[in-house]
Amino acid sequence: MFHLQTFGDLRLTETNGEPVRYPIKGLLMMAHIYAGASDEISRYELAQFLWSDVEPELGRLNLRKMLSRIREMDGGRAEIVFDFTATTVRLNRQVVSCDLDVFKAAASPLDRLHAIAELTQRGFIGNIKPATKPIDAWIRTQRDAHALQLRQALLEVLPDVQRPGAARIISSAALQILERNPKDEQVRALLHQLSGGSLIGERLPNDDGQTRVEVKRPDPGGQSTEIERPAPLILPRLVLLPPTSKHADAGLALANALIEDVTIELCALRNISIVAPHTAGQIRRDSEKAAVVARHSIAYLLDTRLSEEGLFAQLIYFPTDEIIWANRFAMTRDTLPRQRRLIAQQLTLSVANELAENEEERLRFEANPQAYHSYLVGSSLMSKLTLPHIRRARKAFKQSLSHKPDFSPSFTGLARTFTSEWLVTAQGNNELLHLAEQHALRAIERDPTSAAGHRELGVTKLYLGDVDASVAALDLAEELSPHFADVIYSHADTLVHASRPGDALAKIRKAISLNPIAPDAYLWCAAGASFFLEQYEEAIAYVEAMKDKAPAHRIAAASCAMIGDRKRALSHRQRAESINPVFDVEKWLAIVPFKEHWQKELYREGLLKAGF
Repeated sequence: MFHLQTFGDLRLTETNGEPVRYPIKGLLMMAHIYAGASDEISRYELAQFLWSDVEPELGRLNLRKMLSRIREMDGGRAEIVFDFTATTVRLNRQVVSCDLDVFKAAASPLDRLHAIAELTQRGFIGNIKPATKPIDAWIRTQRDAHALQLRQALLEVLPDVQRPGAARIISSAALQILERNPKDEQVRALLHQLSGGSLIGERLPNDDGQTRVEVKRPDPGGQSTEIERPAPLILPRLVLLPPTSKHADAGLALANALIEDVTIELCALRNISIVAPHTAGQIRRDSEKAAVVARHSIAYLLDTRLSEEGLFAQLIYFPTDEIIWANRFAMTRDTLPRQRRLIAQQLTLSVANELAENEEERLRFEANPQAYHSYLVGSSLMSKLTLPHIRRARKAFKQSLSHKPDFSPSFTGLARTFTSEWLVTAQGNNELLHLAEQHALRAIERDPTSAAGHRELGVTKLYLGDVDASVAALDLAEELSPHFADVIYSHADTLVHASRPGDALAKIRKAISLNPIAPDAYLWCAAGASFFLEQYEEAIAYVEAMKDKAPAHRIAAASCAMIGDRKRALSHRQRAESINPVFDVEKWLAIVPFKEHWQKELYREGLLKAGF
């Protein structure tokens, strides 16, 4: 008559699918009894399980109230599901089924593995935050038991590996197991064997007991290159997000299969933990991707998009939101079936190499979790260019440095807060810029190979009026990290002020292609470049695409005025004046650096026509 769902959302439904309204702890009680060896449990044990955080007498009172509430909500049905006595609660299994029955169901080994894998990938009681230590411990114990049962089912199906569809089912289950336990060598070897072998070699012991990762690159001489890497203490997690496409594309299914191939290939590496495809799909669909990625402790994302130009892939280092590698692969409908394996190998090798190169930075971050956490808080606040957000971010970066005084990324973040405040207030306060310069130099001193510090120095030099030094610093930053979209954006912004708006627009478009859900700052920069190219409609369109148009009302007003749209120019000017009522055109033009005089005159003309 009733079905209890414990994987995914915990809920109780009738046979017709209608939900039965039970309190969460009532559902936990039912799941706890169903998963146990006996149908009956004492009220004392239940009270300790559900309310261990209060006095025992209060816990028993809470239990009595909950049981009374269940009776009232059920309209008498509770007496069918449960047998309540003064000392015990018994569950009537004759009227309740549960998804846990999958583990005991009689079926062929392959069907049983498929059913268990489909169930466990949803996560046991995934929608509830445990309220007490006993609940938390019980959920963990159950998940461990389910993982062992999944692994046992996987091993039992090996004789059926040649059956049609078996490889896909076994691979999916193996990826789940490795996501949970990357050190399971038996399952890793099985997955590697199913994939037909990989160009990525196994991790081999040296004579001195150390380890190395051998990456085999095919070349005319048939040689391979070995990259020596010390084994990391904490395995970084990588999620390969399934590809998206703006249009319904027949190639999307093949592109998805390609990413699954790469996922399996990368499981040959022992120095990386791969997030299983099911979880990756959930992350892709989640509207709060950054929060989900942080919750799953994921260090790297491989983001992919399919278009008419092929499959675009970019590897993102989540702690700094840096794109450390990007490439595009031709995927025509005619050649893809033949190229799929080759593309998978190329993509796998590229990702593996970049992961190895970035490990030193990852370990530096993870060795200082408190500093890292505060840094992430500050970085998230800097996504909005408002004075309150900027100052809260500055406080977070300073807190990060209190945990680790030489943490280079936080010096970089502090520098950005000072230049951002200088921009937003538009008062020409050079003290802010000198503070930004000091913190950028401290970041470079502590990590001269990081593009981020050179980027902030370049931005600061720009606003201090040294355009040539700014271009030089940003050239170096882009050389150090050629796929770092934020660096390319800053370089573009500097080129606007260096009187090279055409080059700037080309560069900011590249940054947007690398970071397609572009931050407002990118669009603001593109609007400025378009204005100085006298492409006023395009400038307005970039401003309109911004989520928060506050910083760009002046450039929008000037653009509207230049095309004779007085109504929209007035609207943008009034909004700009409401944000900064003391703005003065001549004072602002005196401090904004432009290498050539024509730019200043063009901007003055637009602002004056708009009524500033």
